Amino acid sequence: MMSLSREIYFAIFFLATFLASFFITKRVKLLAESLGARDFPDIPRKIHAKPLPKFGGIAIFLSFIAGVIAFALLGLSDEISLLHIAGFVLGGAVLVAGGILDDRYDLPPYKQIWFPVAAAFLVVLSGTHISYITNPLGGPIILDQYKILTYPIFGSLLVFVWIMGITYTTKFLDGMDGLVTGISGIAGLVIFGLSLAPEVNQTTTAFLALIFAAACFGFLPFNFHPAKIFLGEGGSTFTGFMIAVLAVISGGKIATALLVLGIPILDAVWVIVRRLWFGASPFIGDKKHLHFRLLDIGLSQRQAVVLLYFLAAAFGGVAVFLQSLGKLVALIILSVVMLIVAMAAAFLYRYRHLKN
Repeated sequence: MMSLSREIYFAIFFLATFLASFFITKRVKLLAESLGARDFPDIPRKIHAKPLPKFGGIAIFLSFIAGVIAFALLGLSDEISLLHIAGFVLGGAVLVAGGILDDRYDLPPYKQIWFPVAAAFLVVLSGTHISYITNPLGGPIILDQYKILTYPIFGSLLVFVWIMGITYTTKFLDGMDGLVTGISGIAGLVIFGLSLAPEVNQTTTAFLALIFAAACFGFLPFNFHPAKIFLGEGGSTFTGFMIAVLAVISGGKIATALLVLGIPILDAVWVIVRRLWFGASPFIGDKKHLHFRLLDIGLSQRQAVVLLYFLAAAFGGVAVFLQSLGKLVALIILSVVMLIVAMAAAFLYRYRHLKN
């Protein structure tokens, strides 16, 4: 039971997790340097000037888990079962462990993928699923009418695919200092706000989202340009994994997460389709992402990242106050904005090169 007001607990957990993340990051940076886990600018896609330590995902994961454990020990997690919490905690641990191996040994994509698969499976195995999807045109779309044992087939499959998609979205997005960290923190705050909305009113989810946001923001001072440490594979996948999980357990608010990550998702889809069209592997990185295009037209890293922060915050914030039909309209508007930004970037890039 809460002896203090909910708002005071929110402030305490945010500040404590932020500070934990900040100070753990310092130790993780030293650990990465001592183990030689550095990201070398050895391919054109890597735009940093010198080798930098990785393993940043460890700091976000440990500070987040510390906050979740404190939250559970205080008996505040009564709206979500401990089994569900264990599912995403273990899933996150698998991702971070896989990320450490990849950061250290540079695993090929066909080996990397098994860690996100295992993490998403653990969440589904813990019983997290979606029972229905709200139809913006009226009436729900039921997903739990067919089951294997106690697991709804379509509802569980949708959660699995959703988690895999968002996990790889943040993985692909991780190309600029602070980009994934900041947008993930913004997503956490948006889900926090959504969880407190009267029609949702889920205090537990609000706490989890706020703890996650604080863990990201505590890491951000070391990751914003010029970065002193990178997220690494574990961090870039764990952040997307947690955004996906939080969106599901906050009442299946997938549309809200889509609005926060809308531009990165659309960008990732475009880049993957383009790679497949030209016969390239969809898992091999390049400089065709929107954030690299923004650099090409003359924006600095900080300017490009802050612009993408603004778009994520604007569309995510709007989603908190919209109903299903409004979110559908917002998604359409977001797609148009993405198209306009991409076309403007391509036009300015060609203009600059023709002029020169």
